[in-house]
Amino acid sequence: MEAESLMKRNPNAFLKYEYEELVRKNFDWKLRILESGSTPHSVVDGKEVIMLCSNNYLNLSNHQRLIQGAIDATKKFGAGSGSVRAIAGTMALHIEVEKRLAKFKGTESSLIYQTGFAANAGLIPQLAGKGDIIISDELNHGSIIDGVRLTKADRAIFKHRDVGDLEKVLIDANKKYNRILVITDGVFSMDGDIAPMDEIVKVSQRYGAMTYVDDAHGEGVIGPDGRGIGSHFRIEGKIDVEMGTFSKAYGVVGGLIAGSQDLVNFALNKSRTWLLSGSHPPAVAGAQLAAIDVLETEPQHVKNLWKNTEYFKKELNSMGFDTGDSQTPITPIIVGESSIAKELSSKLFDEGIFALPIVFPMVARDKARIRTMMNAGLTKKDLDYTLGKFNKLGKKLKII
Repeated sequence: MEAESLMKRNPNAFLKYEYEELVRKNFDWKLRILESGSTPHSVVDGKEVIMLCSNNYLNLSNHQRLIQGAIDATKKFGAGSGSVRAIAGTMALHIEVEKRLAKFKGTESSLIYQTGFAANAGLIPQLAGKGDIIISDELNHGSIIDGVRLTKADRAIFKHRDVGDLEKVLIDANKKYNRILVITDGVFSMDGDIAPMDEIVKVSQRYGAMTYVDDAHGEGVIGPDGRGIGSHFRIEGKIDVEMGTFSKAYGVVGGLIAGSQDLVNFALNKSRTWLLSGSHPPAVAGAQLAAIDVLETEPQHVKNLWKNTEYFKKELNSMGFDTGDSQTPITPIIVGESSIAKELSSKLFDEGIFALPIVFPMVARDKARIRTMMNAGLTKKDLDYTLGKFNKLGKKLKII
């Protein structure tokens, strides 16, 4: 057969086809554009709105001490590091942040990654391999799932937050495997509930299993002064791997792990996302350090966050909204059908409230919701305005 007669494959055809399939099913992301800083009152797509879907829980992204920390670090160290951490990209400022973070969290050591996703994707595959098993909460975050998929270890699931079920899996695994890694979110991002980490650590230690918690939504939020899940349960230093992020309550960007010095030595030698990623620009490290300073010296931010959270939840529940099992500033308003969640979100935006819908396949078909994220900088006037609109629209759409 002559070459000219061969049918050519279009190597890029799937890109358009698969995107159009997402659009047809209404599963595609339609990006909103933030045209201001991430603040309680933001400008989104040209409209001033009350921000209810940012992870900037403590309103630190525009805190003057963080801004000044970024400016000072840039002036001293420049705009970039010029290398990965393992070669020439580890600056004195990076080491200072890691020492301060470990002290803040009550652990022996800590290590900063580019992002929280990079921490999960890079470290989990190194902690368990062939002949080992990873035991995961059934509602764990996608970055945990992807990290687990990169391993050659066997996998098992335990029922959500069910320590009894976890122990059943551990009993079976204890007979068959070398290493056992138990991994869970700390605060679950869709429902706002908290893993019973004290009990998980206790049962895991009974069977010689390593514990790993993704505390991305707990850092800066739970525990005294926002010190995280270890502090929340008074088990500082007992969780083998506390993973988290500077990208949410701390108001900056970057992943983190905290634990023993052995953990950090292992991770920085074995974790390829850390070894092969450029280190954070000095501005980021300077702002990270300032965020820790703020948490240590300005307790009002965490207090305001929880004061707002408790008031908002109480009022929503009194109206008849279903907020699920939330124990944190993540408050889902569960409405059922995806179409209702989308309509409610759209009408809220028209009223000047930015709160996104979470729909199937991110949650079960009958559990579509508006996921609200509370902010320490919102005033009672802001909350009352928002609650009034939820009440009006909830009745109009026959949700309450």
